[in-house]
Amino acid sequence: MLSPDAQRYAFETGIYRPPSEGGSYSLLVRFTRNCPWNRCDFCAMYKKEKFQVRPVTEINSDIDAIALLCSDLTRGGNGLNRESVLALIGRYPELNDHPGFAMVYHWLLSGGKTAFVQDANSVILPTADLVAALRHLRSTFPSLERVTSYARSKTLSQKKPEELVAIRQAGLDRLHVGLESGDDDLLKKVKKGVTADGHIAGGRKAMTAGFQLSEYWMPGLGGREHWEQHALGTARVLNAINPHYIRSRPFYPIADTPLCAQAQNGAFQMLTPQEQLRELKCMITALEVTSRVCFDHAGNYWTDRSGNLLFTNGYEGYQFPEEKQTVLDRIDEGLLADNRRPAFLNL
Repeated sequence: MLSPDAQRYAFETGIYRPPSEGGSYSLLVRFTRNCPWNRCDFCAMYKKEKFQVRPVTEINSDIDAIALLCSDLTRGGNGLNRESVLALIGRYPELNDHPGFAMVYHWLLSGGKTAFVQDANSVILPTADLVAALRHLRSTFPSLERVTSYARSKTLSQKKPEELVAIRQAGLDRLHVGLESGDDDLLKKVKKGVTADGHIAGGRKAMTAGFQLSEYWMPGLGGREHWEQHALGTARVLNAINPHYIRSRPFYPIADTPLCAQAQNGAFQMLTPQEQLRELKCMITALEVTSRVCFDHAGNYWTDRSGNLLFTNGYEGYQFPEEKQTVLDRIDEGLLADNRRPAFLNL
């Protein structure tokens, strides 16, 4: 709890952001709270929380509070140093418990280059409000080189082209979209709330508007029953969108989710590590894109016969089509290795 004197530094910070958004060094600015859909059977994020749109005045007030904190941490622009930080904490000890204080400190330390707009689908904001908040963010922090956000395909498909262009021109550079699968049966089964064609429509609109687009898919989401149609349907949708990035986020059951309960009672049969690699090979073989294909998450745990990770975990991944054969060769290597599911993926 901030004292009355320290209320000048009060601002909200959410929990979630993509790993690729600057590691721990992105400025997290909350435009919305939680997720407007919040029904996916595999997801545990935001489940006990209600979605809320924050007013522009509230968002801008947070941006101003962050700017003031930055100014005081750097003594009005003289640079971040140990003495200025300790002096500020000495004046306001409660900053030690401020959820955003360390985040701002690390952001400044890293050069203040990236920001992530929270929470799960901030593009759902009325376009005029989103544009106004983005412009204020950009004008307040001119050091920003990239501003990103999560977005739902359905929301993107419902925005008018000129709205998306306005949002892009206001300073939102990159969108992260949870594709999960391109198979309609599976999308319906896991309650994703969008069809394959809806994914394509939203993705294409984002690309046309000039956004950098990251699409996430989930190897293993279809289990043994749907693995092949999941792989081929996903490749079909990604081929139609041709996003800048395709990011692999293998499915694993999260406690207290419907899909975890199905895995525990046998209604859902999880793929073994080798079966996941077979599915991955099917999808990659059918993939005809100029995207960067990335495995930048701990869930991509497969190893080669020497015990090394099969794929680089770098955020930039592999450039297709030039490195497609490299990825396929690595999958074949993984199929020859003794891959076993790590403890964090065990039921």
